[in-house]
Amino acid sequence: MTATPLRIPGVSAADVERQRGLSRMRAVALALLALAALIYVLTLDRGGAWGYLHAASEAAMVGAIADWFAVTALFRHPLGLPIPHTALIPTRKDVLGRSLQDFVTENFLAEDVVRGRIERAEVSRRVGRWLAEEVHSERVVAEASRMLRHGLARVRDEDVATLVTEELLPRLADEPLSEVSGRLLHEVVAEGAHHGLVDLVLVELHRWLVVNADTVAEVVGERAPWWTPSWLDERVARRLHIEAVAWIADIRDDSLHPARHALDTLLADLARDLQHDADTMERFERLKRRMLQTPQVAATAISLWSAVRGALLVALEEPASLVRTRAVSAATDFGRRLGTDEVLRARLDGWAGDFAAYVVRTYGDEMATVISDTVERWDGADAARRIELHVGRDLQFIRINGTLVGGLAGLVIYALTQLV
Repeated sequence: MTATPLRIPGVSAADVERQRGLSRMRAVALALLALAALIYVLTLDRGGAWGYLHAASEAAMVGAIADWFAVTALFRHPLGLPIPHTALIPTRKDVLGRSLQDFVTENFLAEDVVRGRIERAEVSRRVGRWLAEEVHSERVVAEASRMLRHGLARVRDEDVATLVTEELLPRLADEPLSEVSGRLLHEVVAEGAHHGLVDLVLVELHRWLVVNADTVAEVVGERAPWWTPSWLDERVARRLHIEAVAWIADIRDDSLHPARHALDTLLADLARDLQHDADTMERFERLKRRMLQTPQVAATAISLWSAVRGALLVALEEPASLVRTRAVSAATDFGRRLGTDEVLRARLDGWAGDFAAYVVRTYGDEMATVISDTVERWDGADAARRIELHVGRDLQFIRINGTLVGGLAGLVIYALTQLV
């Protein structure tokens, strides 16, 4: 099936200016031809020095007409005559398009060419110099905030709910996570990354016990036997509260406390069992499925998303918000660092070169086919007209040079003939 010819867009202001330049140069070339013809007519049958001028004008006309034919034959049939090997662009545009595609692929979309161009461009240095100016960082953050805000606003709660309930939670329920969780827990315990959380829990628990002594006494009193006197229950509750506060304080203040060591051992054993013990792994998976199938989990996830999105929308909309202010500061600092850190610049330029090389290596041929595909869809007459607008003015110099060089060659030939 033949594709419908693609009409090239209409004439622009730049095309109008190109047309004026082309018309001027055509007029100059035509004027030279007319001048040569006039001289030729005026010097007919005249001897002496006029013979030299007559020969030069005759050769000039031949050169002018020959080069007019050559230039015209590129874009149309001269004088409308279907002479073979004329109107080359309209009739052979597909071949020219494929040749241009091969030329671009071999000389511009080559991996080493693109990589070398990016290295010479020093992209990271230029980006860093640009970002180092706070006004540019503010512009980047403002544009990114606008785009992110627009994207967040278009995400509906119904879509998020569908994604969570029908995609994420079922997939998590079916996906075995015991071994992964065990490896993660093992790394956390090995690095001691949980110690900060333990310290925070101990500090808050100690504070709560100190402030809520009456609550502890009430809880202990509710669990006391009915037959014990109330004064005994109160003394036992107070004593338990004092011991609990002291014990938590000891664990909080002693990083080598046996309770801490016992917790680390418990977590390490749990991490090992989550990876290798079949019973523990099965219990973990059952617990995971029960939790994920609880309606509150989906509702909590959706509510959390709504809260985060609302907070982000407000923060992104306000130019003086903490989020945007810190983003501007981070972008500016990053730009300044790019200006001074040669290692970072080299790394980023290398990544940019690798990315560009990958794109060219993987998609270069497909990218270049845009040239041939587009040219093939062009209407032949439109293509010739548009190309002539771009290069026709310079091609008129061929006609001008042909006139001058032809006249000079005719003069030399005539002079040599006379000498012989």
